[in-house]
Amino acid sequence: MRLSALLTGGVAALAFAAGLGATSAMADTFALVTINQQALFFNQINDGAKAAAKAAGAELVIFDANNVPAAQNTAIENYVTQKVDGIILIAIDVNGVKPAITEAKKAGIPVIAIDAQIPNGDNVSFVGVDNTKAGEEIGKFYADYVKKEMKGEASVGVVGALNSFIQNQRLDGFKKAVETSGAKVTFLDTVDGQNVQDVALGAAENLMTANPTMTTLYATGEPALIGSVSAVESQGRQSDVKVFGWDLTAQAVKGIDEGWVAAVVQQDPAGEGKAAVEALAKIKKGGTVEPVINIPVTIVTKANVDQFRGMFK
Repeated sequence: MRLSALLTGGVAALAFAAGLGATSAMADTFALVTINQQALFFNQINDGAKAAAKAAGAELVIFDANNVPAAQNTAIENYVTQKVDGIILIAIDVNGVKPAITEAKKAGIPVIAIDAQIPNGDNVSFVGVDNTKAGEEIGKFYADYVKKEMKGEASVGVVGALNSFIQNQRLDGFKKAVETSGAKVTFLDTVDGQNVQDVALGAAENLMTANPTMTTLYATGEPALIGSVSAVESQGRQSDVKVFGWDLTAQAVKGIDEGWVAAVVQQDPAGEGKAAVEALAKIKKGGTVEPVINIPVTIVTKANVDQFRGMFK
């Protein structure tokens, strides 16, 4: 089956999908339902998936939910109607999307969850990071940093995305590791950046204004990290606020070089997209895949940042 259109425009674009689809026996069609196409992280997933689809001789269509959970359900339902050969899903609401995944399974269409795990879902596999465990890893690093570099005492504000299950997992893991570390850390407010850079910037600025003695920031995703970095710069707090977060950007690398961004959890989003497409291709050929395909993370600091600079050239 073949769909000639690459859909990237959200719900409106999906409405035209039926008119754009041209069928052919020449290639399998896989659909990738993403969260947004603003964050570099999601675009890197797309890039990895596109390359893998090309290598497999498959067609890849992409749907941008633009941060709207219900749009993902509608997209999956439409792709089931179109009888695509497989679906890759980066879920916003991991519970709310479960009925649509079940409908895909009933239709014989395998779903690979990527980045966000679906609890007791009908997807055939999960590709990505154990976000709670990785949150614990950065939490342990943070606690050790506080002990060694901040005389064992700090206060931390959090910029998150409260509608994101995976970002809440990252916060839970972080808190658990910090609280059991023995470091004297006071958790301040958690503000909602909504997975949008401009919103995260405003939330981070408000957080810093409300907590003028805050010494550290923890950002749970790329838009939150960009917003946090920008807020520290706009308020001239580079000398007294250390930033920790997820997903490298050029802004974060600059902060690492300058010494006030202390550590960033770096995933392999292109590797996740690649692995998801390869799993669907294997299933289509009659093979089986593991229920969990883990992709490791790296904690990036000044010591190892050089190996990641090429991403931003």
